[in-house]
Order: sequence, then C-alpha cells, then structure tokens
Amino acid sequence: MKKIIISLLLSLFTLSICFSQDTITLKTSEDIKAKVLEVSPTEIKYKRFDNLEGPVHIVLVADVLMIRYENGTKGIFNVEKAEPSTTTAETTVSTENLFYKGQNDAVRYYNGYKGAGTGTLVVSLLSPIAGLIPAILCSASAPKERNLNYPDAQLMSKDEYYTGYKFKAKKIKQGKVWTNWGIALGVNVFLILALSSGQ
Repeated sequence: MKKIIISLLLSLFTLSICFSQDTITLKTSEDIKAKVLEVSPTEIKYKRFDNLEGPVHIVLVADVLMIRYENGTKGIFNVEKAEPSTTTAETTVSTENLFYKGQNDAVRYYNGYKGAGTGTLVVSLLSPIAGLIPAILCSASAPKERNLNYPDAQLMSKDEYYTGYKFKAKKIKQGKVWTNWGIALGVNVFLILALSSGQ
C-alpha cells in the first residue's frame, strides 16, 4: 500500500512538472520547451526544460512569434518594434487580428491551388494509386509566392498577416488536392462496380 501511495505521489509530482514549463514558439513554428529567465528588447534568455541545470540559451526576439508562460499568459512579439506585445492589450489584439485577417483574406483571395488540384484530378482519374504521388507532393509543399494572390502587399509585409495568410493558403491547397483525389477515386470505384455488375 505504501508503494502505491509513493508511486501515486511521484506520478502527480512528475505531471505537475510537465505542465509547469514555458513554451517559446519560433517563427519557423518550432516549439521550445523552456524556463524563460529574461526577456529584453532584443533577446530572450532561457534554459531548456529538459536540462534546467544546463547552460543558458539565447534566442533573438526577432526570431520569436510567441511565448506561452507556465501560468497560461502569452507574450506575442511584434516584429516591427522587436518588443513583446504583452505591454498593452491593444497591441496583442492587433497582432492576433493581423494573423486572423491573413487567414480570412486567404479564404477570400487565394486560388492558386487550381494547377495542383487539376493535375491531381487528371492523374488520379487514370489511376488513383498513381494520383497519390501528385496529391502527396502538392499537399506537402507550401503555395508559391506568385500564386498567393494576396490583396495588399503592405499587409503581406507584416509577419503576423503573412504567417496567417500562408498557413490558411496551404490548408486550402491541401483540402482541394485531397478532395480532387477523392473524387477521382470515387469515379474509379463507380466505374469498376458498373463494369463488374454488367458482366
């Protein structure tokens, strides 16, 4: 019984440690589990969460999108000022709004998926298995800059807007490519069933 209680306490302690960490999200979408020690206007000093006794690491604020602190608060970084936007609620909201505006504009303006979608459909109509190749390749690649069809170059120069627009554009492209592959697969299955029932 004593061993069970000790095991339970150790498990709870381990779980509490797992959830008491900061997360630094880089603009490359990489998450770093860390204990943030210091945030200055130009750099962030931290220790890796899996090595708290190890060396202090430094990352430039310009490379960081956001910090999620262990207490649940967020620090979203503004590229132009290179300062955390947690100083005012207004700046945080405008930064988040730019990201969502980018996503909404991608839904309205992005249509550069047509080549990838049509190519996948044509190849998949010939053979759904062969169609997997362009479907996988097209859905894995980010949309090309020339195909983004964004409405405002000035907005696109803002990192939060750009990130939101590109993220949503890639999701739209993936959805269209896999929808077209599914349509071709359905047509092939229907044709096979129709031909086999006619014999």
